This record gives sequence, C-alpha cells and structure tokens, in this order.
Amino acid sequence: MAQRAIREYDGKAIFAKHWNEYFDGFQYSFKSVLVTSADELRQKAQEHGFEWLNQESLVVKPDMLFGKRGKNGLVLFKVEKPGDVTLEDAAKWIEEKQSHEVTLLTGQKGLLTHFIVEPFTPHTQDQEYYISATVVDNDDVLYMSAEGGMEVEEGWEEKVNEVRIPINMSDDEMERAVRANVPEGIPSENRERFTSFAIQFFKFYRDLNFAYLEINPIVMLGNDMHILDLVARLDDTAGFLMKEKWGNIEFPTPFGMEDMSPEEKAIAEADAKSGASLKLTILNPEGRIWTMVAGGGASVVYADTIADLAGVKDLANYGEYSGGPTESETQFYAETIFDLMTRYKDPRGKILIIGGAIANFTDVAKTFTGIIKALEKYADKLKEHNTRIYVRRGGPNYEKGLKDIKEAAERLGLYMEVYGPETHVTDIVRMALEK
Repeated sequence: MAQRAIREYDGKAIFAKHWNEYFDGFQYSFKSVLVTSADELRQKAQEHGFEWLNQESLVVKPDMLFGKRGKNGLVLFKVEKPGDVTLEDAAKWIEEKQSHEVTLLTGQKGLLTHFIVEPFTPHTQDQEYYISATVVDNDDVLYMSAEGGMEVEEGWEEKVNEVRIPINMSDDEMERAVRANVPEGIPSENRERFTSFAIQFFKFYRDLNFAYLEINPIVMLGNDMHILDLVARLDDTAGFLMKEKWGNIEFPTPFGMEDMSPEEKAIAEADAKSGASLKLTILNPEGRIWTMVAGGGASVVYADTIADLAGVKDLANYGEYSGGPTESETQFYAETIFDLMTRYKDPRGKILIIGGAIANFTDVAKTFTGIIKALEKYADKLKEHNTRIYVRRGGPNYEKGLKDIKEAAERLGLYMEVYGPETHVTDIVRMALEK
C-alpha cells in the first residue's frame, strides 16, 4: 500500500461529496475554496455560490501538506472579534505570505502557493473533539478524544482512546467496540451523538480507502458538524476503484521537497509506501549533532532544545520516525542517518540523539531491533567519528528495547547512554553537551 497525502481542501470535498450517504442525522456545510493567489480569491468572491466570502469572517491557511500551521504563524483568524477578517484582509494576508520564502519550525523552506479559505466557526474549547483512523500492522485503529486542538498530542495516553478493528470484524462487533471505548470526558448530552458520528466516520474511512484520516478538531454544534482541520492520506493502490468516488484528486509534492537531496527523497519515498511516518530534512550535512527522534511533536522539542543549548549550526538534521514503522523501515531510516553523519569529521566528535516521548502504539523493541541492525553495519564508521550516542524512550516494550540496544552497544564497542521514561524527555541533550 502506498499512502499518498492529499490537500485539506480535497479531503473535505470528499466528505462533502459522500456526506449524505454516510452521515445520517448530521449536517455538514462545505464552504471552502482553494486559491493560488489573492486575485484568484477576489475573483472567486464574485462567482455565484461564493457570496459567503463577502459576508462572513474568514480563516486562511496554507494547504501544502505540512502541519502545525498555527505554531508556524501561518493561520489568519481572529477570536476576539469574529467578523474582523474580511475578504480584503484575507487577500492582503495571502499577498504578504507569498512575497517571501517561508521557513518552518522543521527547517523546511519554500514558497507558499496554495491557500484554503473558509468561514470562521464561533465555538468554545469544550465543543472541540478529536477523531482519526489509520492502518497499524494489518488492522485499522480508531482514535477518539474529548479534547481537540493543537495540544492533543500532549498526554496522548491519558486523553485518547483507541479501538483496534481487524479487517474481518463485523459491523456489529465494530459498533460495540466503538461504543465501549468512547472517551468518558464527552458530556452526556453529546455522548450518543459523538458515538454515532464515530461509527459513521470509521465506515467512511474504510469504504473510501483512506490510509489515514484525522479531523482535529471536529466541532459539534448540535447536529451540525464543523471540520476545522483535516489531514488525509489515500491508499493509491485503490485508485482504479475509487476514481469516481475520489473525483479528480491531486497528489501534490509536499512543501519544501522540490529541491530534496537523494537521501531526503529516499526517505520521502519510503514514507509514501508506509503506514508509518518517516520524515527527514538535512539542515547542515557537516553538523555535529544528529537526531533520530520518534514522533513529530518530540522532534520539534528536541530541535528547539539543541538549538537553545548548542546553537543552530550544530544541529545537522530534523525528522521523525513514528506511527509504528516496521523493523526494516526503521533500519533503513537509521542507516540513512548513520551514512549521512559519518561523511564529514568534526574534531569534537559526533553526537547521536535517539530520542522520543512515550510511544502510543509503536513497539519500541521492534523499532530498536532495526536500529541495532543499522548500528552493526555502521559501528566502525561511528567509532571512527568518535560518536557518542544518547537514548531516551518509553512506550510498549520499551524495557526490552532499551536492554537490547544497550547490550548491542557494549558488544560493538560504541559509547552509549540509555534512559527510560523516568528521565525528562530532553535531558539527554543536556547530558550529551555537558560531556
């Protein structure tokens, strides 16, 4: 299965096209436009059916396959005075953002070319929910939370309930499993409504051959559903079956990847074929500090910590491996990192951070087996570059994973310090730099 990311706009359009078929009892008002310039937005506002662009307060954000747009300062909206963002405000914001190259927190750079424009939805925080579904191993997994928004990743294990749904599970069994796992934090007056939506959401996800589908947040105002933010990847092996249902779908090149190195392209290709998330951006090929971090949120935290304590020039790369990668995928990812970091010598030696928070469903022991195989292949080169390795990880089977990787380092003669979740997530950066 090759997972192909699609734009937020196209994902919402697929919802709108099939809404009445799948979401009985709920309403979804699809008001959204995708534009490539301010003038195109102004022109769109003159067309029949798009009068709302002149009448409602707007939200504008890039639609170019990258996340954390709010944290990157790339969302235009106003909460204090809903109605303040007019059509002309939106057009001028697009003009300003297109006037210079943008650098994300991940280090990716490029020009903004596509924007999604929608009405602002007045609501309160407690009306936001989270829901997603993806493929894990050979099963589908549904995730639900009573809390939505940018901070849902914080405290994932406490906030998010998961339901594993094997491919051969009947609809009745699936519905019972979903009902049994609806988050307790959902108010009683919304509980049945959310449950019904979650069941229909999963059927939609599976029938339309999504490989990953996330709404964060979904805002429930009575039976009116508002999809504020959406991330979606399609299983393109089903393209010949889904041509009519998907419509004229586009699989755009992710932001900042037009001028990728061969190694970055190789990881991007592996990512497209995987049910996991594999990302790599090379910031400084001669950098001293290299990272192999599990999780997108953790990657940002580690990058910020290294930049604060050591300086940006020492940070060699940015990336993540997450979402339950296989042993072979992790080995390939690790070998790519080890190959890159042993091309240029530094008189101070090299530092490798194998970090991460506490995994949600990634089997730590399995991924560490892949890393160990890569270490066996590159041990001599890593020692030649005087590499010190610092590991911090938690999650399923983490005790075995930490034990295995420590024993492998001792056998291979590699310097390695290993820590579990009792150690603060970024303490290994401080430890590495103090030595």
